[in-house]
Amino acid sequence: MKVNLENELKTNPYPGRGIVIGKSADGKSAVCAYFIMGRSENSRNRVFVEDGDGIRTQAFDPSKMKDPHLIIYAPVRVLGNKTIVTNGDQTDTIYNLMNQQMTFEQSLRTREFEDDAPNYTPRISGIIKTDDGGFNYAMSILKSAHGNPNSCERFVFSYKNPLAGEGHFIHTYMGDGNPLPSYEGEPKTIDIPSNIDEFTDMLWNSLNAENKVSLFVRFIDLASGKTETKIINKNK
Repeated sequence: MKVNLENELKTNPYPGRGIVIGKSADGKSAVCAYFIMGRSENSRNRVFVEDGDGIRTQAFDPSKMKDPHLIIYAPVRVLGNKTIVTNGDQTDTIYNLMNQQMTFEQSLRTREFEDDAPNYTPRISGIIKTDDGGFNYAMSILKSAHGNPNSCERFVFSYKNPLAGEGHFIHTYMGDGNPLPSYEGEPKTIDIPSNIDEFTDMLWNSLNAENKVSLFVRFIDLASGKTETKIINKNK
């Protein structure tokens, strides 16, 4: 069942970190988006900066950075015709192991959810592979078993030849809470427009004003391979 992404974001004060992947409505672009949110001063003290073909998180005010563990990483990296987007340093795991001929799924078998008790934040990951004017993508979530860190549940969802104007959305938390409740179910099916500015504005304006931190959106032209990227940081 398709959900309205704008409503999904507006009605959840704390989805945490989220990944969207799909195809633009005009069928011309592979689309990916990644956002981060924060409740603590340390989590909110971040910005996205471009780093080669990808991006990384960086402290907005280095003097206020308490613990870079789990919050400073490269959310997006590009390996040949593959774009990797994740909510942690598993971006590097996927990049390095796929560069050694392992698959996306095999790479993630070496990782688990984050070690941030009592939340045990899920690791969410996505990958886009473009090929001859088309593309496939996959999404993954590694999560604790109902908040029990003794068991790790791994799920991978693959999408071949996605439909124009359609994508999927996965995020870390069902909502706010203590501990934070992990995401449940498959990635949600959502609509994706043809205009990157329209999509970027909708995402940013739909995220909770107090908790949102940064947003990355990229359109990859399937005919030329050229990319268009938008980054919005709350901290300026």
